[in-house]
Formats: sequence, structure tokens, C-alpha cells
Amino acid sequence: MKIEVVQLENIRSHVKSTVPFTNGFNCVVGGVGCGKSSIMYAVDFALFGDSLTRSFEYLLRDGANSGRVSVQFSQNGKTYKITRGLLRKGAGISQDSDNLCLYEEDTLIASTKNDAVAEQIKLVTGLNRDLYREIVWFRQEHLKDLLDAAPRDRQKRLDELFNLSNYEIAWNSVVQYQREYETEKRLYKQDPDVSNIEKLGNDYNRTTEEFTLIEIDLEELTQKLSNVKNGLEEAEQNLRTLEEKKRQSEELKQREIQIRTNLQSTTDHVTLLTQKVEKQKKLLTDLQQRQTSIEPQKNLYLTKLEQAGLPPNQPFDQIAPFLAVFDDKIGSLRGEQEAATKGIQIDQKRTSQLSHEDKCPLCIQPLTGQYKTDLLNRIEQENAERQRTINHLRLEIADLQKAKTIASDAYLNLRTCLTSEKELNTRISEEEKNLIELTEEFTTQQKIESDQKIQYSLIQNELANLDVSDLDTARLHRDQTLKQYYRIDSELKTKENRKKDLLRGIDEIKTRIDNAQEKAERIEKLERIIELLGTIRDAYRSIQPKLRKEFVKILRNSIQQILDSLISNETPMINIVVDETYTPYIKTESGREREVSLLSGGERTLLAFAYRLGLGQLIMQTQTGHGLSLLMLDEPTENLGNEDGSIEHLAEAISKLRTIEQIIAVTHSETFADKATYVLTLEKEAGISKVSIER
Repeated sequence: MKIEVVQLENIRSHVKSTVPFTNGFNCVVGGVGCGKSSIMYAVDFALFGDSLTRSFEYLLRDGANSGRVSVQFSQNGKTYKITRGLLRKGAGISQDSDNLCLYEEDTLIASTKNDAVAEQIKLVTGLNRDLYREIVWFRQEHLKDLLDAAPRDRQKRLDELFNLSNYEIAWNSVVQYQREYETEKRLYKQDPDVSNIEKLGNDYNRTTEEFTLIEIDLEELTQKLSNVKNGLEEAEQNLRTLEEKKRQSEELKQREIQIRTNLQSTTDHVTLLTQKVEKQKKLLTDLQQRQTSIEPQKNLYLTKLEQAGLPPNQPFDQIAPFLAVFDDKIGSLRGEQEAATKGIQIDQKRTSQLSHEDKCPLCIQPLTGQYKTDLLNRIEQENAERQRTINHLRLEIADLQKAKTIASDAYLNLRTCLTSEKELNTRISEEEKNLIELTEEFTTQQKIESDQKIQYSLIQNELANLDVSDLDTARLHRDQTLKQYYRIDSELKTKENRKKDLLRGIDEIKTRIDNAQEKAERIEKLERIIELLGTIRDAYRSIQPKLRKEFVKILRNSIQQILDSLISNETPMINIVVDETYTPYIKTESGREREVSLLSGGERTLLAFAYRLGLGQLIMQTQTGHGLSLLMLDEPTENLGNEDGSIEHLAEAISKLRTIEQIIAVTHSETFADKATYVLTLEKEAGISKVSIER
């Protein structure tokens, strides 16, 4: 398995990051809290979907309502892509099943269901969650878990991974089977039927004779019951016929009452509709009379408008402009009146000026006495003419005002008449429609009334033809026949039950005889099985330690080989021995064994790495038939320092692990990252992780 691309959306400090990887030694380097381990957590979540804690709070970005992880990887020449999502629901966070998809190339091979996806991941990679977290992913601060575990816990844990615990389970299971078989054998021997087969044979013969006599009695009772049943069926049929007639009679009576009630209601409704029709006709006549009376009034007001000067046969909407003409004429005449009045006032002023001066008020020329007198006379004559014009204009204005008043009153009254006429036309139309509807309803109700009368007559005729006087006699005959039937049937059932009991007894005795014979044969088989199980248990008990010894031997060699490659030439070599609990010890030059807890922190880190890697290779080979192809390291430099070169030696050794196709490590150590063939740098800006390729 080789991881190619990891995509993260709203995963811890990653808002939207794409992290590519290649073959060989990949290293993600960055400071504390910049989102390195988040990539490891995201890959684990994408592959298996299980939380490392009780919730996914550690994975989803603060404030985000959803997140998503996509991992593209290759296996056996094929490309796979798995996607999982997270949703925040209230105070909790859960997987988004709609976002769960696993593709092989571009073909969807599993989705929605966690179990289906996990099964496909197992088939493709050979890994499940426990194997991945135990041998592939070296989690930060969990590298030494196996070294620090109690020996018995370590042995139990690794036996399960090596499948050695199956032999213990099988050994315990065989014990249970052995006990069950021994119990079964003991119970069979205690069964009284095994020793009383002859007595069971006598019981079988006696029960068979009684069964034959019961069969003869049953044949006679069956014939008798058949005859009574035929008579009962005839009585039942006759009773059903009469009861059906009675039911029909009762239904007809109910229908008669209902139709009579409906008929009375319909008759009342017809009477009411007759009154409504007459009332509607009278109302329509009154409205039509009112409509007729409006026409003379309209003609009267039109005549007044024509007298006022309106041209005949003018539309109503042309009358308002005609009335406006009165205002125009009155305004024009008043203008002439004002002009004449103003002329008089000017001439009066000139006359007054001429009376006191001998100069012309216009040209300022001296005036002679006669010319002045003539000029004054002419001005007085002009003023007199203007006064006559003013008086004439006043009369014209008064006449126009009067004509306007008459025309306006006629216009308003005409408009009222037209409005009333329109409303009456609408009302008459509505009332005519109402009259039509009432007439139609009246006709319909008359038809319904006629139909109901016919139905009422027909039902009365049907009631007269139904005769149910023999119903009680038929019911009594049926009851007597039924009692006879039940008595015979009860006797027959008693015999049948006895027959069944005898038959069950025969079958039971025969079964007991067969079982007794089978149990005797079974006892012989159980004795052979119990002996064979004892042999199998001994084999299971002996094979587990032998296999564990072989695993321990291979594990020790693998750990020693890896550890030798991790320790520099300047550092003394560490010789490892491993006991049957998979506990590693340090073997000194004197041959003594020391506990690994006595090593320095850096040495224990190197040993823990070699131990986990050796285990991973061996477990993967055991489980899948091929070695470990992927290694995920989260801060593997725990307790290592730059001063003694241990970080550099570890990185150098990891870079030379050719048996592992891909190694992905996250670290804050630049020294460790220098040995990687492919380096990604993580930085955090404004709380958001940024990924860049260094080399």
C-alpha cells in the first residue's frame, strides 16, 4: 500500500490542504501545533472511520460544521480513493455517511456503510484498524507502549496478532466439547428406556389393538354425522332464506321511512320555492317599473340642457366640456367689462387733469379753449359709450350665470338618473338570473318529488310481497338439528382425540424404542470421540509454545538486524534476547540479561522503534503473506538529541529501509528531515496550516 495524496478540509488547523507523497522516505517537517499530526489522524480516520477518543472533537476544526478527508493510495498496480466526512450536529460530531465512498480506479466499490468499506479495505490492503494502529502507524508518545506493557499483557496482545491465541481458544473449546460429550454419555446411560426396551414393545402392541377398535367406531360416527350435517345444511339454507327476507323487509321499512321523510321535505321545499319564485317575479316587476320611470326624467334633463344650448343627441361624457364653455364665456365677458371700466377710469383721470391745465396729458402740447372743450366732450361721450357696454356686459353675464346654473343642475340630475339606471340594469340582470336559478331548482325539485313518490309506491308493493311468518318455525327446526349435530360431533371428536392420543402414544413408544437403540449406539461413539478429543487437546497444548518459540526466534533476529542498522559505529552495539512473553532484554558482554528500562532514553527509543518495526514485518508476513509496505511515523525522535547524532542515525537508518516501499514521518527536527528523499514543510498563518514542497 502506498499513499499518494491526502486532502483535508476543516481538519484541525487545515482549512483546505492537499498533501502529496511519493515512494521512499517522505518527511513532513514543521513547528509545534502547525498541523503535522493532523495528517496522520486524518489518514487513520479516512481508512477506518473510528475515533481515537469518545468523539471526533479532536479532528473537526473549531467553528466548522463539516469536514472532509480524502486519501488516494495504490495497491498491486491499482489506484484507490477513499473519502469520509464529519458533521457537527448540536453538541456532537458524527460521521457523514453520505460522504463515505471507496473507489477502485473510477469505479465505486463501497459506500455509505462502514462495515462494507472496512471489508473492502481489508481485502485490498490486508489491514484492519487494529493492525494498522499496531504495526503501520507509530503514534506520538505510543512508541514504547509494548515495551512498557506487563509481560503477560504483552504476550496476550501479540499472541492475538500472531493468531496464536486461537490455539488457546481451541484448547478451551475442546475441553468444553469433551465435558459435553461425557455429560451426554452419562445421561444416556441413566436413561431407563435403554434398559427397558422389552417393556416398551409390549406397550406398543397393546396400544395398537385399541387404536384399531377406535378406527371402527369413528367410521360409524362419521357416516351418522354426515347424514345429520346434510339435514342441518337444508335447515340452515331455509333459515337463511327467511332471515334474508326479514332483513330485506327491515331495510325496505327503513327506506320507506327515509323516502317518506325525504318526500315530505321535498314537498315543503317545492312549496317554499313556489313562494320564492312568485316573490322574485314581483321584485323583478317593481325593478322594471322603476327602470321605466327613469326614462322621462332623463328626457326632461336633456331638454333643459338643449335649452341651455347643448347640441341634441350628445353623449353624456361630452356634456361636462359643454358646461365648461359657460365659464369661458363668462370669463371673457368679465375681461371686457374690466377693460371698459379701466378705460373709463383712465379718461376720468385725463378729464380731471385737463380741467386744471391747458396742456395735452399725452403730448404735453398747449391746448386752445375750443379744442380743449371738444376734447373733453369727446372723452365724456366715449365714457358714456363704455358705460353702456359695461351695463350690457353685466346683463349678458347674469344671463350666462343663470343658464349655467340650470345646465349644471340638469347635468347633475341626469348623471344621478344614469347611475340609478345602470344600477337598476345590473340589479334587474342579477334578479333575472336568480329567477332563472329558482325556476330551474323548482323544476328539479318537482322532478325529485315525482321520483320519490314512485319509489315510495314501489317499496310499499315490495313490502306487501315479503312473507316471513315461517321464520320462527324454521329457526326452531334449525336449532334442534344443530344440537343433534353437536352431540354427534362431540362424540366423534372425543373418539378422534383418543385416536390421536393413541397414535401419539404409538409414535412416542416407537420413538422411545428407536431412541433407546440409537442411544446405545451413541454411547459407543461418544466413548471413541472422548478419547479422540483428549488426543487433540494434548496436540493443541503442545503446538502453541512451539509456534511462539519460532515467532520469538524470528522476531529477535529481525529486531537485532534493525537495531544494528540504527546504532552508529561510535555507539556500543546492543545485543537483544526475547523471552516467551515477547519481552526484550539486553544481553551484556558477560552474558547477563538486563531489562531495557536500564537503557538511556535515546537507546530505548531506538529499541522501541526496532521492536515495533520487527513485529510489524513479522505480523504482516504472518497475516497477509507479504511484508510491510507502509510505515507512518509520528515524531519518532522522542528522547533523541542532535548532540549524540542519534536523530541523524535514526533518519539515516530509516532512509535505508528498502524493504518498506513508503515511509511517511512527521517531525519538528530539521536534522531528521534532511535525510528524507521527499520533504514537505508545514507552517501556520493566522491559525491555518499551509503546505509547501521543500524538495
